[in-house]
Amino acid sequence: MLIKPTPRSFRWQRPYYSLFARQLDVLLAASQFLFTIGWDRLLANRSASVRRRRARWFVQTLLNLGPTFIKIGQALSTRADLLPLEYVEELAQLQDRVPQFDSAQAIAVVESELGSSIYALYREFETTPLASASLGQVHRARLHTGEEVVVKVQRPGLKALFDIDFRTVHLLLRLCDRFLVWTRQYNLEAIYQEFFALLYQEIDYRQEAKNADRFREHFLGYEHILVPQIYWEYCTPKVLTMEYLPGIKIDDRPALEACDIDPKRINQLGICCYLKQLLVDGFFQADPHPGNMAVTQEGNLIFYDFGMMAEVKALAKDQMVKTFFAVLRKDADEVLGTLIQMGLIEPVGNLTPVRRMIGFLLEKFTEKPIDVRAFGEIKNELYLMFEQQPFRLPAQMTFILKALTTLDGIARVLDPEYNLVAAAQPFVRSITTTRGRGQIVGELARQARDFIRYKLHQPNPTELFIRRLEERIEQGEITIRVRSLESDRALKRVNLALKSTIYCCLTGFSCIAGAILLVGNYPGIAIALFCASGFFFLVLVRLLIELALRERLDRLAEK
Repeated sequence: MLIKPTPRSFRWQRPYYSLFARQLDVLLAASQFLFTIGWDRLLANRSASVRRRRARWFVQTLLNLGPTFIKIGQALSTRADLLPLEYVEELAQLQDRVPQFDSAQAIAVVESELGSSIYALYREFETTPLASASLGQVHRARLHTGEEVVVKVQRPGLKALFDIDFRTVHLLLRLCDRFLVWTRQYNLEAIYQEFFALLYQEIDYRQEAKNADRFREHFLGYEHILVPQIYWEYCTPKVLTMEYLPGIKIDDRPALEACDIDPKRINQLGICCYLKQLLVDGFFQADPHPGNMAVTQEGNLIFYDFGMMAEVKALAKDQMVKTFFAVLRKDADEVLGTLIQMGLIEPVGNLTPVRRMIGFLLEKFTEKPIDVRAFGEIKNELYLMFEQQPFRLPAQMTFILKALTTLDGIARVLDPEYNLVAAAQPFVRSITTTRGRGQIVGELARQARDFIRYKLHQPNPTELFIRRLEERIEQGEITIRVRSLESDRALKRVNLALKSTIYCCLTGFSCIAGAILLVGNYPGIAIALFCASGFFFLVLVRLLIELALRERLDRLAEK
């Protein structure tokens, strides 16, 4: 990553930053963002220029809030399929705009941690950082034995800032749990605990060095996957020295093509590498943003950052294997079953909309890029599914999905026509010939051989439809329902409108009563009524936003 000098000093870089000030900064930023987005939706103010302005403000806010929130922004920067283009383009700059800190501070950290002067440790040490990231910065150096290395130095005061953020984000989650009821289904508390556990591991560079060695062992014999060597005698919790392996940024398609490197081959290599990490090793890089991967001029893939690594439990890994091959077979029932077993989908009474959506995704997009316009074909199912809200995210699965979606975003930048099935073929072929070597590998081999047999003896669509229809009738899933979706939608809008009217009356009554009592020299009761009026007004705003969103969703469903 190239550095763009940033002259200003951010608040989180200051040596003294109280818990109260941090909580105030985070809560104000979150409130301002939610209010702005809600206001734009309420006024249907969604022009490209407005989105660009909001996106720039959002990125600057993340920079102001510091490393914890910068990491969240970096994860979002590859999700062009989830966020407007303006947000993606602005968030992508987070990978290059993270402010560096003074090289004198970096040298002081190195000398303090390793217990010697900088030139007693290294023959050469470049004071200008080679890269700057959210948790530290990297300096190029040379050992006295001649090896070229990079020295990763942690930002001063980072752990103290994480300790404050740990409590601040927890406060934010408690407020969400209390006032935003719909957030309770996502088990945010467990995700929060898992996220900070990984972050605390990431700021211990000795743990990162162990992760790098373990990752390298998993890819011994894979000549196209490169992992830097760790120099343990120059490593401490805040300093990490590793082999210098320069490369082209993985999402820099023009540079790759200029070196005659086929982006499709890089996609294939990256997808197969991650499938091995998830389905075979159970040990994967949880933060694969473009700053953590590069490509050599020979077309080999380099992995750099091993701070945020996660492990997959054996049971989850077994279910992921089954899900992966069910996706390749386009078996919606099997995919739904494994997602329920993994805890990703709540088994509500009527899963028909979810099943139809999964089948639609498998049929339409496993072999071609996603086209949002195509979702109009299942608009009623989407409406019912979002009403039921059957999806949930266990903590561990959140980071698996984060890694996969980030990697998918990079893949689509490299190849707009990318599809998972084609990219995964080398992995499937390699697994098919594997025998023995553990339960999971054996399960992978069985699933791969079953997949090949399925492709050779694949029944025609009519036979598949009849077979699945018989199974669902036997299981009692098919029932005749008479239901007017339009009437249900109208009734829900009327209900919201009535609630809004009630709270509007309460707001006005409390405000008028407070004003009368204030004039009548009853200030204590008047202030209490004004506070009640403010509370009723906040509830009214929330109901109006919800009503506006529901009306917009209903109009989309009726088109």
